[in-house]
Amino acid sequence: MSETAGAASFSKLGFAKGQVIQEFGYDDDVDDDLRFALEDVIGSELEDEEFNDGADGVMIWYRDGDDDLVDLMVDGLTKLFDQGFIVLLTPKAGRPGHVDASVVEEAASTAGLITGGQVNVAADWAATRLMPPKGPRR
Repeated sequence: MSETAGAASFSKLGFAKGQVIQEFGYDDDVDDDLRFALEDVIGSELEDEEFNDGADGVMIWYRDGDDDLVDLMVDGLTKLFDQGFIVLLTPKAGRPGHVDASVVEEAASTAGLITGGQVNVAADWAATRLMPPKGPRR
């Protein structure tokens, strides 16, 4: 990913300097160049799944066959500060572990999230921004 394209993609997804971003679903198939580029944008390392201090955003790597997607989204929601967001990374169509957009939509709806559209962020991965509905959380 080029630095300019990466920065533009990250900006569209809501990432910015100074944010705390927690990462879920890390495995040996993640795109390390994408991770490092995101760390450059936010100015710090990504926090792992054990981080408990709250986050401005959550990044979830998800492949077909992983744990329940709704549960992962809800886990991500519990980590967010107000105005926080989730970015779901899924393999692109034709790649192993591809997740159909309808599955993402249904899981997001069940978790109480609104999808913001998909952004191509890497050769093998697409990102979908997920937001809690506006208004106070229950």
